[in-house]
Amino acid sequence: MGMADTSAIPVLLQLKTRSFKMTTQITIRSDRDTDYTFQYKGEDVTLKAGGILSIADGLDEVVLPTCAMKIVKNLIVIKGDVK
Repeated sequence: MGMADTSAIPVLLQLKTRSFKMTTQITIRSDRDTDYTFQYKGEDVTLKAGGILSIADGLDEVVLPTCAMKIVKNLIVIKGDVK
């Protein structure tokens, strides 16, 4: 019987015991004819009609009101209101 390779065990244990925070830049683009207001870190932010903005620290602190949207990788395209 051969011995099992245990070289990866410390790395796996380390990964399980650490908490990682995903901080990926997100870009939000408006395809709307009207402004779109959402919350970032508890504050209202208005994305102007046809505007683009980027959030460097991901979506952890973002609250997007319900609307039609398209999500492609790190891009969120805000469309019209849901009817």
